Amino acid sequence: MKQKSKRVRREIRTAWVFLLPSFTGIFVFVLLPFLDAVRRSFFEAMGGRFVGFQNYRTVLENDAFLLAVRNTGRFILVCIPLLLLLSLLFSLMMQHKGDFFKVSFLIPMAIPVASVALLWKIFFHNQGILNHLLIKLGRQPTDWMNTDYAFLVLVLSYLWKNIGYDCVLWLSGLSSIPGSIYEAAAIDGAGEFKKFIYITLPGLLPTLFVAAVMSLVNSFKVFREAYLVAGAYPQNSIYMLQHLLNNWFISLDIQKMCAAAVMLAAVFVLFILLLHGLNRNEVEE
Repeated sequence: MKQKSKRVRREIRTAWVFLLPSFTGIFVFVLLPFLDAVRRSFFEAMGGRFVGFQNYRTVLENDAFLLAVRNTGRFILVCIPLLLLLSLLFSLMMQHKGDFFKVSFLIPMAIPVASVALLWKIFFHNQGILNHLLIKLGRQPTDWMNTDYAFLVLVLSYLWKNIGYDCVLWLSGLSSIPGSIYEAAAIDGAGEFKKFIYITLPGLLPTLFVAAVMSLVNSFKVFREAYLVAGAYPQNSIYMLQHLLNNWFISLDIQKMCAAAVMLAAVFVLFILLLHGLNRNEVEE
């Protein structure tokens, strides 16, 4: 018994030795900068004078911030449900397909962001491929990136880039559901629809939590494509929070940037906790 206890303690110490570099990196490069941002959000950037919640009030009254929040919220509400639904549909179709077909969905993730931005420019530029096709069909060309169509272009870019990643998550969840459950349901006379409703969907609830969180994280990365295609001040419909924070950083509005970042982090954490709570309740039921 003592030998087993010593072995367990030794394994725990070994695990901590391997985890220590990662924890150190997180503490130095994530936690400390975030705590510094929280501190700066309560002070003036130049004079260092404590101003309390004044920076937060200034940010909440800023028209550009309100526009960015609306656009970011609309983008998330449109893209994440659409991505989860489409990726689940493709995963069900790919479940029994070959590996090449599955890997092909991951190709967009392997393409560098700069190449993706160039691809969208080629397609959606005023003199691009899409307008050239419209002219050939006798239609009027459209200024895709300087009208409300820019939002649809950004949604398309996000879905194309991330659908493969979510497909991998769904396929992993599907493979974890025992086949014996489906066989027993088939013996009892259950059809494909009932199998999906009563077996597949409940079995995918843990995967739904992971896929939703990762889709949310990846939705904030779409700024790279938007910035490379449309610049720092794009059409209003795709002016996101990342544009705003980037512009505040360039203009050295550190106090406003830190206040906005803290509020964004708080909303992000609350959203994840909400998803976690819903997932836990569903699993317990």
